[in-house]
Amino acid sequence: MMAWAALILAGCSEIFGVLAMNKIARKKTIGAYVLLFFGFGISFSLLSYAMETIPMGTAYAVWTGIGTCGGTLLGMFMFGESKDWRRILFIAMIISAAVGLKLLT
Repeated sequence: MMAWAALILAGCSEIFGVLAMNKIARKKTIGAYVLLFFGFGISFSLLSYAMETIPMGTAYAVWTGIGTCGGTLLGMFMFGESKDWRRILFIAMIISAAVGLKLLT
Protein backbone atom coordinates (compact mmCIF):
# COMPACT_ATOMS: atom_id res chain seq x y z
CA MET A 1 0.00 0.00 0.00
CA MET A 2 2.86 2.40 0.80
CA ALA A 3 4.35 1.79 -2.64
CA TRP A 4 1.10 2.84 -4.33
CA ALA A 5 0.89 5.98 -2.17
CA ALA A 6 4.50 6.78 -3.11
CA LEU A 7 3.69 6.21 -6.78
CA ILE A 8 0.71 8.57 -6.65
CA LEU A 9 2.82 11.21 -4.89
CA ALA A 10 5.52 10.69 -7.52
CA GLY A 11 2.99 11.42 -10.25
CA CYS A 12 1.81 14.55 -8.44
CA SER A 13 5.41 15.71 -8.04
CA GLU A 14 5.84 15.19 -11.78
CA ILE A 15 2.99 17.66 -12.32
CA PHE A 16 4.88 20.26 -10.25
CA GLY A 17 7.90 19.71 -12.48
CA VAL A 18 5.77 20.25 -15.58
CA LEU A 19 4.32 23.42 -14.06
CA ALA A 20 7.87 24.67 -13.46
CA MET A 21 8.80 23.92 -17.07
CA ASN A 22 5.88 26.08 -18.19
CA LYS A 23 6.96 28.87 -15.84
CA ILE A 24 10.54 28.69 -17.15
CA ALA A 25 9.28 28.84 -20.74
CA ARG A 26 7.36 32.03 -19.87
CA LYS A 27 9.95 33.71 -17.64
CA LYS A 28 13.16 32.29 -16.26
CA THR A 29 13.24 32.75 -12.48
CA ILE A 30 15.19 31.09 -9.71
CA GLY A 31 11.92 30.00 -8.08
CA ALA A 32 10.82 28.19 -11.24
CA TYR A 33 14.15 26.33 -11.44
CA VAL A 34 13.90 25.39 -7.77
CA LEU A 35 10.37 24.06 -8.35
CA LEU A 36 11.60 22.15 -11.41
CA PHE A 37 14.44 20.40 -9.59
CA PHE A 38 12.34 19.82 -6.46
CA GLY A 39 9.36 18.43 -8.40
CA PHE A 40 11.34 16.08 -10.61
CA GLY A 41 13.77 15.10 -7.85
CA ILE A 42 10.98 14.06 -5.49
CA SER A 43 9.14 12.41 -8.36
CA PHE A 44 12.08 10.21 -9.41
CA SER A 45 12.89 9.33 -5.80
CA LEU A 46 9.34 8.23 -5.04
CA LEU A 47 9.09 6.35 -8.34
CA SER A 48 12.28 4.49 -7.48
CA TYR A 49 10.89 3.56 -4.06
CA ALA A 50 7.58 2.39 -5.55
CA MET A 51 9.39 0.21 -8.09
CA GLU A 52 10.89 -1.84 -5.27
CA THR A 53 7.42 -3.39 -4.86
CA ILE A 54 5.38 -2.56 -7.96
CA PRO A 55 6.45 -4.08 -11.31
CA MET A 56 8.42 -1.62 -13.42
CA GLY A 57 6.00 -1.57 -16.37
CA THR A 58 2.98 -0.91 -14.17
CA ALA A 59 4.75 1.70 -12.05
CA TYR A 60 6.06 3.57 -15.07
CA ALA A 61 2.70 3.50 -16.87
CA VAL A 62 0.83 4.81 -13.82
CA TRP A 63 3.48 7.46 -13.13
CA THR A 64 3.47 8.76 -16.69
CA GLY A 65 -0.33 8.60 -16.79
CA ILE A 66 -0.64 10.78 -13.69
CA GLY A 67 1.92 13.21 -15.09
CA THR A 68 0.30 13.31 -18.53
CA CYS A 69 -3.25 13.73 -17.26
CA GLY A 70 -2.22 16.19 -14.57
CA GLY A 71 -0.15 18.29 -16.97
CA THR A 72 -2.95 18.35 -19.53
CA LEU A 73 -5.59 19.30 -16.95
CA LEU A 74 -3.27 21.94 -15.52
CA GLY A 75 -2.89 23.43 -18.99
CA MET A 76 -6.63 23.35 -19.58
CA PHE A 77 -7.68 24.95 -16.31
CA MET A 78 -4.78 27.24 -15.46
CA PHE A 79 -3.40 28.26 -18.84
CA GLY A 80 -6.47 28.35 -21.07
CA GLU A 81 -5.61 25.41 -23.31
CA SER A 82 -8.35 23.74 -25.33
CA LYS A 83 -11.02 21.81 -23.41
CA ASP A 84 -12.11 19.87 -26.47
CA TRP A 85 -14.17 16.76 -25.72
CA ARG A 86 -11.62 14.57 -27.50
CA ARG A 87 -8.85 15.67 -25.11
CA ILE A 88 -11.11 14.80 -22.18
CA LEU A 89 -11.94 11.43 -23.77
CA PHE A 90 -8.27 10.53 -24.13
CA ILE A 91 -7.53 11.63 -20.57
CA ALA A 92 -10.30 9.28 -19.43
CA MET A 93 -8.73 6.49 -21.50
CA ILE A 94 -5.32 7.04 -19.86
CA ILE A 95 -6.89 6.94 -16.41
CA SER A 96 -8.85 3.79 -17.32
CA ALA A 97 -5.67 2.09 -18.50
CA ALA A 98 -3.83 2.99 -15.28
CA VAL A 99 -6.71 1.64 -13.17
CA GLY A 100 -6.74 -1.52 -15.28
CA LEU A 101 -3.04 -2.06 -14.65
CA LYS A 102 -3.60 -1.59 -10.91
CA LEU A 103 -6.38 -4.16 -10.94
CA LEU A 104 -4.15 -6.70 -12.68
CA THR A 105 -1.14 -6.16 -10.40
